[in-house]
Order: sequence, then C-alpha cells, then structure tokens
Amino acid sequence: MKKVSFIGLGVMGYPMAGHLVKAGYQVTVYNRTQSKAQAWCEEYNGQWAATPAEAAKDADVVLVCVGNDDDVREVTTGSSGVLSSMKAGSLLVDHTTTSAELARELDVAAADKQVKFMDAPVSGGQAGAVNGQLTIMCGASETVFTEAEAVISAYARFARRLGDVGCGQLAKMMNQICIAGIVQGLSEALAFGQDAGLDCEQVVDVISKGAAQSWQMENRSSTMLKDEFEFGFAVDWMRKDLDIALNQARMQGSHLPLTALVDQFYSEVQRMGGNRWDTSSLIARLKK
Repeated sequence: MKKVSFIGLGVMGYPMAGHLVKAGYQVTVYNRTQSKAQAWCEEYNGQWAATPAEAAKDADVVLVCVGNDDDVREVTTGSSGVLSSMKAGSLLVDHTTTSAELARELDVAAADKQVKFMDAPVSGGQAGAVNGQLTIMCGASETVFTEAEAVISAYARFARRLGDVGCGQLAKMMNQICIAGIVQGLSEALAFGQDAGLDCEQVVDVISKGAAQSWQMENRSSTMLKDEFEFGFAVDWMRKDLDIALNQARMQGSHLPLTALVDQFYSEVQRMGGNRWDTSSLIARLKK
C-alpha cells in the first residue's frame, strides 16, 4: 500500500488520518502539538514526525488539514514544510478551507518540485470526519483527481472534481454562503415560533417534511431551541471562511449582501463570548 503522510490532527484531521490506517495505508502524521500526534499513534498504531518535512519524506501522498492560509503555507512551503522533502511524482492534497489564490500558489510551488497538487476542502463537520462520511470538493486535473480519489475515499462519502486547481475552494465558498443564509433563516424562524408560544419541536417535525427542510433543521434545530452550542463548527472558523468568500466576491465583482450581513451577525455572537460556539448559535442574538 502507498505510504501516506497526514499533516494536522485537529477535530477533522485526527479521525481522517485514522480512517487511512483502517484502510490499510502506512500513515505518518505531524501535528504542531506533539502530544496529540503521540496520542494518535497510540490509538491507531501509526508513526509521527517532528516536522512536516520529516513526515512527508518518502510519502506517496501527503494530505494537509490545518487552520488557514498562513498555516498551510507554513506546513507546505515553509523551511520545514512538506515540499522541501516530497519526492518527484508524489501527490499533495490540501483539505484546508483556504482562498483559491493560495491553491493556485501551491500548485505552482508543487510543480517546481515535480509534485502533483489538488485542493480538496471538505464538508460534513466533525461527525462526517469521525464517521468517514465527508463530502469533498476537488480542484485538479482529471488524472490527479483519479489518483487522489483512491486515497481520500477512506473518509469520503462523496468526492467530485469541479474543475482545475482552485475550483474546490471556490465550491467550498458557495457551500459556506449557503449555510450562512440557511442558519440565519432557521434562527429567525425558531425565535419567532418561541415568541409566539408554539411548541417548536412539533412545528419542526411538520415543516421538516416539506420545502423548508434542510440539514441544519434536521441536525441543529433541537439544540438551538435548548441554547446548546458547545460543539460543532466554531463561529471563529465560520467567520474565517466567510471572509474568504467575501474577499473572492470583491475580486470577481459578485454581490453577497446576505453573506456580509450574516458575517456581522456572527461578529455579535463573538462579542457575546461565542467564539467557539457552533455556527447554529446565531439564534442566541435573537433571544429575549
């Protein structure tokens, strides 16, 4: 089996790397907090490395899932980044949600090392990562996607090539734009129902069978009604993602008025102390 390196063991990367071991790959991991890498190795019987470069040495495929553009640059093109040691003909896949501009930058840097590259942001949250049920939006050539798909299928429910490098990130921006609007609409509906004295759990049970149905309604309405937000995809990360989308919109002349408004609503949640709350916490600012 191919030798695989996984860089970044956060709430997403930790189980994703674990699925690779279960699929039979030889996996070496790197994480900025070394103790987490050691804990992963104890759980999955893999190997850990002290630097990204060391982890990527001799790997056939290197997968990255870290925080933001700067984090990706540090672990890829930095002095001890993976591209300093990756062998010619190997494959670099970035699962981080970043700008499309960074994806294209990495494609050039990888090509200089005779390394193939694919941007492949994911959707499905921590539960999707744990259960191996992620949806992956990919930007690469057809041949690179085909090669990568065989590996990422270990934790993906569905993966599709959406165009050349950068297209995966652009698709992820669309994903986050949709989520922002849906969560805000659901928040307003639930707050409205509570103010009206309705049994909102019963109402949701009815309207979720019709045109209002959404993943957010099915998976978040119950906890939103209970003011439970200590889980899921953090507001800080959502604002990072929306900032990427808003910057891209400015560059290409697109108008995202609702996205910009919801981004400001999330800033209110941050001021309430909800930086690490789930994105469904938009309802908190509507509570009386």
